[in-house]
Order: sequence, then structure tokens, then C-alpha cells
Amino acid sequence: MNKAVKKIILKTKKQVYGDMIGNNASLFQGEGFEFTELREYVHGDDVRKIDWKTTAKLGKPFIKIYKEERELNVVVVSLLSGSTYFGTVKQKADVIAEVVATLGFSAVKNADLFSHMIFSNTMNSFSKPSKKLFSVHQAVDDVMGFDSLGKEANYEVLVETLISRLRKKALLFIVSDFVGEIDLKLLAKKHDVFAVIVRDKFEEKPSELGYLRLIDMETKQSFEGDINAHTVKNYEKALHDNDEKLYRQFKKQGVRFTKIYTDEDVALKLMKKMQ
Repeated sequence: MNKAVKKIILKTKKQVYGDMIGNNASLFQGEGFEFTELREYVHGDDVRKIDWKTTAKLGKPFIKIYKEERELNVVVVSLLSGSTYFGTVKQKADVIAEVVATLGFSAVKNADLFSHMIFSNTMNSFSKPSKKLFSVHQAVDDVMGFDSLGKEANYEVLVETLISRLRKKALLFIVSDFVGEIDLKLLAKKHDVFAVIVRDKFEEKPSELGYLRLIDMETKQSFEGDINAHTVKNYEKALHDNDEKLYRQFKKQGVRFTKIYTDEDVALKLMKKMQ
């Protein structure tokens, strides 16, 4: 285990088990609960649990009552491709490793099952569900040691693989930069899906760089081009259109999501979004 892996493990473990997240029961509040009954609303109840359909029918507010399930099946998928081998502050792959560590330690702390998959255009590894801290250490080590250069992300094959591999309902986190044709509808019908989009701010607001030679990190092919104002404008529009379509799909399919940039604190961003 190299120094970079140890640094991520120590940092995230301190955050999850320390004051930052330690005072909260779990990062996964609101998941792992099964609906049991309705009862009339009383002062002090959580208004987010109001069943508005029943309330409208009966003319007075009712809330949904849940019972907590025994444990969650937390599955984290790191979708690594050549495009994750980039970052101006730190590489996107390093941030993905921090996301995996934060989610993994949170699952173990909450006595939930944790498993991790590395995927590119095919499944590269898939760990067995575990409640041991070592499983999180191994997942971080696997992400940091994975050679993503020359690999392309295949979301279609990812969905097919997860549908066939995940038999038990899961709280499923997919961590990637999410560029391309992506449809998680079938996964969202069976699992609670959460997309963690990892980006570098330079990707979304690049500078004019002039004429230079570039390398496509997914295909390893090099090409020359003039990165002028017109090129930057077209690129920004294409990425903006990609994201707008992505967000519409997520909202329609019931997929929760957040975006984390390479200069942000991973644990704080996840905690803010998930609670």
C-alpha cells in the first residue's frame, strides 16, 4: 500500500469516525427503511414523510411510518476510463478513491454490507460484500492502482453487468465523470441509485490554449488542434448539453446525484447532499 493510498484512508477514516460525520448516525439516512403504515400527522412529525395523496383524499395530513431494515447492501462502482486520468488540483481518479473510501467507511461504521466494483468497458474487479475495514482499504488500493489509460467507459455494458450481478436490492453508488450516452433507468427500477459525478473545473471552463498537440487518454491517439475561443465555446456547449440531458434523465428515473470537483472536500459534499 503506497503513501497516496494510506493518506486517503487515514483522511477519510478520520472524517467518518471523527467529528465531521461521526456525530451523524449514517451518511445513508433515508435509505434502508420499509414502509409499514399510515397515521395522522401530529405536531413535530417530519413534514417530509407526509403522504400528500392520502392527505388530499381525506382532507387532513397523514404521514408514512417506516420500519428500519436490518442492514443495507451498499455497492460502490468506480467507472474508470482514460478521462479520469486528469485533474488540475488532483486527478479525478484520486477523488473517486476518496469517494469510495468515504462511502465504504460509512457503510462499515453503520454495520452495513459494503462491496466495490471497478469497471471501464468491462468489469475489472468485484469484491464480496463485507463489514470489515480491510474491504474499504482494498477498494481504495484497487482504484489507485488501476491503469485507466487507454480504456473507454461503457455505460451500457455496465448496466447490463450490474443487472445480472446484483440479485439483492442495493444502495448503488456509481462514481464517474459521466460523459456520454447514459441510461440508468433499468437499474433504478430495482435499486436505489446514486450517481456521483467527479469533474475538474477546467473541464467545464477551459482556457484558450492556442495550437498544440493533444492525446486522447481513452484511445491514446494524438492529434493537433487550435484551442481558440470558437473551439472552447463549442466544447463548453457540448458538455453543457450532455449534463442537461443527464440531469433530466436522472430526475425522471429517480436517480439522486451530486457533483464533486477536484478542489472540493469529498466528505463534506457527500454529507451535505445525502442528509
